[in-house]
Amino acid sequence: MSTETLIQQLKTKISQFESQVNVSETGTVTSVRDGIATISGLAGCQSSEMLNFGNGILGLALNLEEDSIGAIILGDQTAISEGDSVKRTKEILSISVSNDIIGRVVGPLMNVLDGKGDLSKGKQVPVEKIAPGVMSREPVNQPLQTGIKYIDALIPIGRGQRELIIGDRQTGKTQIAIDTILNQHDQDVICIYVAIGQKRSKVARIVAELEKRGAMRYTTVVLAGASDNPALLYLAPYAGTSIAEYFMDQGKDVLVVYDDLSKHAVAYREMSLLLRRPPGREAYPGDVFYLHSRLLERSCRRNEAHGGGSITALPIIETQAGDLSAYIPTNVISITDGQIFLETDLFYKGIRPAINAGASVSRVGGTAQIKAMKKNAGPMKLALAQYRELASFAQFDSDLDPATKLTLDRGKRVTEIMKQKQYSPVSTAHQIAGIYAVNKGYLDNVPIEMISGWEKTFHQFLDASKKHMIDALMTGWDDSIEEKLQRACEEFNMTRSD
Repeated sequence: MSTETLIQQLKTKISQFESQVNVSETGTVTSVRDGIATISGLAGCQSSEMLNFGNGILGLALNLEEDSIGAIILGDQTAISEGDSVKRTKEILSISVSNDIIGRVVGPLMNVLDGKGDLSKGKQVPVEKIAPGVMSREPVNQPLQTGIKYIDALIPIGRGQRELIIGDRQTGKTQIAIDTILNQHDQDVICIYVAIGQKRSKVARIVAELEKRGAMRYTTVVLAGASDNPALLYLAPYAGTSIAEYFMDQGKDVLVVYDDLSKHAVAYREMSLLLRRPPGREAYPGDVFYLHSRLLERSCRRNEAHGGGSITALPIIETQAGDLSAYIPTNVISITDGQIFLETDLFYKGIRPAINAGASVSRVGGTAQIKAMKKNAGPMKLALAQYRELASFAQFDSDLDPATKLTLDRGKRVTEIMKQKQYSPVSTAHQIAGIYAVNKGYLDNVPIEMISGWEKTFHQFLDASKKHMIDALMTGWDDSIEEKLQRACEEFNMTRSD
């Protein structure tokens, strides 16, 4: 072999040479306690980066200090000891999401909890993501029908809105969210229910009810139970939003329920104190507002140029003794686009859902209502407001003039027709028909205790003989539609009187 050939072969070998050395940055665990690991080394580690403890256990770097790193452990901390090696992954925390996740119950890290087999490998999506910018958003003007008369008429929710459900424990907050999910059966909306710190037995009952009523075919449940470590409770709502974003990227409308963010804030406070972060008001860390704002800002309605689709958020907050001015409630109220306030006194009086109309508001308002609902809900709001104003002092005066008595009687009937049992969402057209009837006085001669039966029979009458009118209510409102609805109310009352 000539010298030139040998030199050429050596040059070729050198140019094709690839180093087989795998360089990775490694640190050492200096302490492990209460689901928190303190690590020395890893000078290049970034915030929210995943760390590999070995044996399939991951951690999430949250504290970046001068000579150490504080990380939460996403797994069994008993398998980690002082002196163990930790490696950087150079990746932020992400989860695998596919269309197969619909109808399943999963944990925040997509571990299967329903025993129905493993999920197929899907797209890797980051758990935390920057919210869509202003220029990619569309105004909220399409209704998200909840099937709850009080909300759809007085506190309307639009697709892409963030509407807070707030109240004391055991006042029906979760029930409003579940009824809203049930009402999406024909609305082409995918639902994500995120249970944060709830008893697994309670979530199992909710899942069973959703299964029974056919709602799990378009619903995913993300569960971080009361017995799980705070790290999973902290990650659960972000994982639920990432699933929602996966479907929004397909141009679909998604509803996300966070039940509840009070427990989420408590879990974050526990983590922060264990990480030795400075406590602030009520021992919450200073960034607890940012905790929820960066979560809820991801809910929006995107314009067609950026793929369309929407995420509607229904965060739930638990108050203590109805105190709306507490720290976490005021934080979340300032982030959301309105609130539905449930009052304990109303609940025990039998007014359910126990919504306090005075403290409840939707900042989207009538733009999220169809025309027929907007036209008929206005007079009802006025009737309710007058009733509340008069009812407070009318109980002390037995001698009332006829106009005041009429206002009180009408208000009682409006209040009665707005009552609704759980798991009984009402279609929008039926709501409009009932509201029109009470506004126009067709229930003035119906005894209060018989209004519920009147309404049920009225809906059956409309479905049986006025189907075209019911369909027309969903498309608009004009004199001809009102005339048909008026005749239907008169015809039904004549039938009943016979």
